[in-house]
Amino acid sequence: MKKYDVAIVGAGPGGIFTAYELSKKAPDLKVAIIEYGNRLENRKCPIDGKKIKKCINCKTCAIMNGFGGAGAFSDGKYNITNDFGGTLYEHIGKQTALDLMHYVDSINMQYGGGDTKLYSTANSRIKTECIRNGLHLLDAKVRHLGTDINYEVLGNLYDYLKDKVDIYFNTEVRSVSKSDGEYDLITDQEDFHCRYCVISAGRSGSKWMETVCRQLQIPTISNRVDIGVRVELPYEVFNDITDELYEGKIVYRTSKYQDRVRTFCMNPKGLVVNENTNGIITVNGHSFEDPNRKTENTNFALLVSKHFTEPFKDSNGYGESIAKLSNMLGGGVIVQRFGDLIRGERSTVDKIRHSFINPTLEATPGDLSLVIPKRILDDIIEMIYALDKIAPGTANDETLLYGVEVKFYNMELQLDENLETLHKNLFVIGDCSGVTHSLSHASASGVYVARYISENL
Repeated sequence: MKKYDVAIVGAGPGGIFTAYELSKKAPDLKVAIIEYGNRLENRKCPIDGKKIKKCINCKTCAIMNGFGGAGAFSDGKYNITNDFGGTLYEHIGKQTALDLMHYVDSINMQYGGGDTKLYSTANSRIKTECIRNGLHLLDAKVRHLGTDINYEVLGNLYDYLKDKVDIYFNTEVRSVSKSDGEYDLITDQEDFHCRYCVISAGRSGSKWMETVCRQLQIPTISNRVDIGVRVELPYEVFNDITDELYEGKIVYRTSKYQDRVRTFCMNPKGLVVNENTNGIITVNGHSFEDPNRKTENTNFALLVSKHFTEPFKDSNGYGESIAKLSNMLGGGVIVQRFGDLIRGERSTVDKIRHSFINPTLEATPGDLSLVIPKRILDDIIEMIYALDKIAPGTANDETLLYGVEVKFYNMELQLDENLETLHKNLFVIGDCSGVTHSLSHASASGVYVARYISENL
């Protein structure tokens, strides 16, 4: 076995910032990162829109796996707030969490993001407008790197880390076991032994993480799944909000069911993209800082969170079943005009082609009411009409709805204030812990654990 002081499973933001901070605080430690996917420069999705138009189920998804994790090709938004993005503050304290997120932001600026803008919802007139119309704008500072600058920052971080730690790509960790108070990691390539093990397998590693929890008898709490659609409309409809805030996290409580619906991942002048999670095709959104790569549209998600109680425990399975139905009917993502949905009509290729909105994703025209449960769809429709009050044009006939968008969350693990499991020196961070749900929180959790390890050697 290859022996290390610290082995990090996963090269997403949590793993990257764990390794980065260890290199600063404890440079003498021998550190390894073991990553299921490819190097950053080798992460190429084969879908080109011409020869290959749909997912071909690669061995490892270039969008979801590899250096940078699922966030590598995201919109590169770092939200500095405790109001959303996870519950890291419940473990380490609110001020510590915010301080770490600001620290992560400073590193991103140092490694290529220095010319990007930090937005804030503080004292915003939009917040007042939302309150007047029954909506709630969450407080946050938002650093928007853009997909292109985010990629550049990750490339620079990799160039720094490659000489400080050993990074193993295309390596699948098959089991984690305890060995005389330390840990053995069995992979499909070679095996590793370490004093400290930090697991940061990301959202795409949720099923694998459940297996590890069963094997090591780590207690978990049933978590949630978010189900909804991605909305695409002309940039001008939301530009009053996006020009000032870039992204507005807006929450609404429906009158019909008293459910909470929220906007998520706004991409002004962005594009809608496919996402592959465990072989299931869902939808997401990106945008770029480069003016030449901007579009005429804005897209964002509308999500409804579903929390399940006993006896049901498979929240991710519920979300997957809905996404699978969409894949079954549409061969992938389905797109429908809002007006067609309201009238109970199926959108067609001809209707989409003759719309004034030019779709940025080639999806199958269809009927989302055959896929999304009625309660969730009713919530989304009510939210669209509510948003139309602060952004007139949201409820236009030709507004496009892509489905389904599903955000899978890990079962939340039982972790102490140091993000340590009941097994000493075994830490679980980032989105696979169920504690964080964002780039900034995941990165901050990595810094926190690295500092804890370096201080307790």
